[in-house]
Amino acid sequence: MSRNPALDPGIPLGDAIDAVETVIVPRARDLGGFEVRRALPSARRQMVGPFIFFDQMGPAEFLTGQGIDVRPHPHIGLGTVTYLLRGRIHHRDSLGTDSWIEPGAVNWMMAGQGITHSERQDGPGRSNPHGLFGLQTWLALPLAHEDDPAAFAHAPAATLPVIEGEGKDLRLILGTAYGESAPITLPFDVFYADATLRPGATIPLPDDHEDRGVYILRGDITVAVQTFPAGQMLVFRPSDRISLRAGDQGARIMLLGGATMDGPRHIWWNFVASSKDRIDAAKEAWRAGDWAHGRFRLPPGDDREFIPAPDT
Repeated sequence: MSRNPALDPGIPLGDAIDAVETVIVPRARDLGGFEVRRALPSARRQMVGPFIFFDQMGPAEFLTGQGIDVRPHPHIGLGTVTYLLRGRIHHRDSLGTDSWIEPGAVNWMMAGQGITHSERQDGPGRSNPHGLFGLQTWLALPLAHEDDPAAFAHAPAATLPVIEGEGKDLRLILGTAYGESAPITLPFDVFYADATLRPGATIPLPDDHEDRGVYILRGDITVAVQTFPAGQMLVFRPSDRISLRAGDQGARIMLLGGATMDGPRHIWWNFVASSKDRIDAAKEAWRAGDWAHGRFRLPPGDDREFIPAPDT
């Protein structure tokens, strides 16, 4: 059966067919009054560069005494970045890190061969109503770095490169783009940026990365002859020169991408790996629960509970 583009507004028409390779409409999940919209992985695209997991968290409002409580859980084969626009999250991990994730800052956690962490909204901030809005991403590690030791790095918002002018403000979160480099060094080619465009402003995509995508947080953007609203991810063809233009209300977008990954990845629960054997080994290690001598430890200061591995 053939598809009729006129019946599906999500399919680009005319010149836009060459500009946009994939349009992803995230899947929404309600986690008890807290909505998460997942763009990656999707049925149409597993990764954009190394980005294998892309969630929009919120916006959400919590009453006094409420908030996020993600108990200790494990990761392998990936790096995580939680980038907040509003609110705070308390991060603890098995390296002994005890750090707050705050708006505009970068907490880079590389799981490598294995790490455990928790994410909570605890402390004095929970004693009043509060909100949360942000993005959580996983980046798959290249084959040569899957078994690297776990690591953690923090970059305050003030240390991130900012590019301003011609109706746009851009903060580079990770990697290299537009002649700038973010402060956290990564072992692979990547870029990740937060850009605000005033009405009618345009921004070109970086042309020195193979895989490139954009997630529209607010407003709408036009690519060639097609306009796309907030809540969608667009993935573009390699090497095409692409320019994005904000609509009449302006736009806030997340730009992301990097080198194409060196092969597909398996995903099970919180594990990412190049083989099922690696997944199975990590699964057995977590289920064994040998926190003193095994592969995984629990975070100091948050070691009284943990999330059990799924049965399947």
